[in-house]
Amino acid sequence: MNRREYSVRVKINGILITKAIIDPHYEEKHAESVNDEIILSLVKSLDGKSFEPDDEKPPYFYFVTDKIELDEKFYKLIWLLEENEIYIGVINAYRS
Repeated sequence: MNRREYSVRVKINGILITKAIIDPHYEEKHAESVNDEIILSLVKSLDGKSFEPDDEKPPYFYFVTDKIELDEKFYKLIWLLEENEIYIGVINAYRS
């Protein structure tokens, strides 16, 4: 299973992000409730916000954002930013 790349345009932590890279890991257990379209909507919901990393392993900053509401359902998004890069990496996403 390969990672999939999409063009996006969001500002997270003051950084203009122009690409989302989605790891297919979520499909193992959550394919019935999450898909790439939902994940991209969750990513767009992060636009204009700032987050403190939950973990750092340079050059990566890891984040867990819980209780993201989308269509009256709540999701958890596990994602990363890489130092000096303009993409968001989505590690996992699922209904919470």
